[in-house]
This record gives sequence, C-alpha cells and structure tokens, in this order.
Amino acid sequence: MNETRLFVLAALAKRGPMHGHQLRRDARLDRADLWSRVKPGSLYGALHRMEDENLIRPLRTEQQGGLPARTVYEITDEGRRELRVLRDEAFSDVEIRPDVVDLALAVSAELDRELLRGYLEDRIAALRARASRIEHQLDRRWPDQSVVDDLIVDHARMRIQSEIGWHEKVLANIDKLESTR
Repeated sequence: MNETRLFVLAALAKRGPMHGHQLRRDARLDRADLWSRVKPGSLYGALHRMEDENLIRPLRTEQQGGLPARTVYEITDEGRRELRVLRDEAFSDVEIRPDVVDLALAVSAELDRELLRGYLEDRIAALRARASRIEHQLDRRWPDQSVVDDLIVDHARMRIQSEIGWHEKVLANIDKLESTR
C-alpha cells in the first residue's frame, strides 16, 4: 500500500488541481502524520512518478513574484481508477504488522534487566509524549474538522494507549522474563 500515492490522488480528486507546495501544506494541515506515513518531503518525487504513470498530468505552471515556478497537477481518469483500487486495498488490508520491539524482546534474554527496564521506560515516555500531542490535537479543533477527522484522531489515541498498556505490562513482568545470566 502506497499511502503517499493514495493521499495525493485523493487530494487532487477532492480539492481539484494543485501544485506540490499546496499538497505539502494540505498534508500538514490535515495532520497526515496522525493517520498515515505520508512524509511531506516525499510528495514531489511521488508527483513525478505518478505523472510518468499517467495518473496525474500537468495542467499549467504558475509563478508568483520571486517564488519558483510551480507545476499544477490534475488527476487523470487512470488516476481516479488507481484511487479506487488503493482505497479498496486500504479498507481490505486488516493485517496488523509485527512490531520490531517484539523481536527485540524475544532476543533479549542476555540483556541486563535494568538496561531493558530503561529501554521500556524510554519507550513509554516517548509513547506518552505522542499521546499528549494527540490529546492536544483533540483540544484544538481546526475550522473544517469533521466527524471523520475526530474518528481518525481517536483511533490514533486508542492505539497509542494500547501500546502504553502493553509496555507497562512488560515492565510489570520484567523479573519473570527468562534470563541466561
């Protein structure tokens, strides 16, 4: 699943023709980091690849003042078909991917328990910081925030709370973990 491709095609289908800077801005404004792995810096490369694949096409070039010229893109019929396929794929993919921390825990038998405790405490702190940022998002509504936006933020919040709970459980059981020491 290419989340960047899905984001770009959906944005062009919904909002009409845009240039890369507008897409980057929309990714930030839409808080894409909460609901995807879309990186604003990857959008320009994605635009060029999708143009090569006839999913989008350049509509015009704009230049305002001393700013660089910007190419405005629109979605093609082929791009709309690809958008439907990607959206279907995203809704159909219910795989929960393994977390690398599980592998690290599985191979940590020789690791000093205090070091492991430190790693887990650091991860919990990072997760709590992320949860705090999400809670802050819930407190700050943006002008066109919808029920869908609320649900997406809530999904992110619930997933992080689950991660925190699991890490706390591991910490509570750390002395019971097998050790070769």
